[in-house]
Amino acid sequence: MPRKKISTKTIETNFNHHLKYKICVSGAAETGCCAEGTQEKAEALGREIAKRGLVLVTGATTGTPYWAAKGAKSEGGIVIGLSPAASKVAHIKTYQLPIDYHDLIIYTGFNYAGRNLLLIRSSDAVITICGRIGTLNEFTIAFEDKKPIGVLEGTGGMADNLRGIVENAHRGPGRVVYSEDPSTLLDKVLEEIEDEEKKNGVKGRVL
Repeated sequence: MPRKKISTKTIETNFNHHLKYKICVSGAAETGCCAEGTQEKAEALGREIAKRGLVLVTGATTGTPYWAAKGAKSEGGIVIGLSPAASKVAHIKTYQLPIDYHDLIIYTGFNYAGRNLLLIRSSDAVITICGRIGTLNEFTIAFEDKKPIGVLEGTGGMADNLRGIVENAHRGPGRVVYSEDPSTLLDKVLEEIEDEEKKNGVKGRVL
């Protein structure tokens, strides 16, 4: 039988419909290292993400990402979680992680390290709040991937050490922006995303 000819016609992109930006909030699941007022800042960031029509992505965990999810849902936002577990039952019983304040949880089955990679790769930008070693892992993945990264300083933990880590790493500043104010930080992160999309000739934000 003759081979079926494959069409080489270029697919036209409909730029009248834009994808929503996905903003990952990365931070401490155990919040003993976080500064006073971190919960309020995390919830405020979640609210800002929702108000601007963006999608919040988290590691489907406790602590600062959970607080951000709570804030986003209070404004009717969309929240997607990526779990380290392979199923809902393992998510709840084995990992003892929450399911509330999320619209969708994807069960990766790749434990924390694998989940972290998928979490960062599936997001347009990452915002770090407080954080411990897992947060640092997510930060370095995002840095290596040249993702826009926002650091909410004044929240304790890794967030208050990342300036020094970046300087001492001798790899340049990356695409990292800093602020102690959630709304200002989100402004800076969105500027980074939009600048990159202008360079690439693509558009992803719903205005």
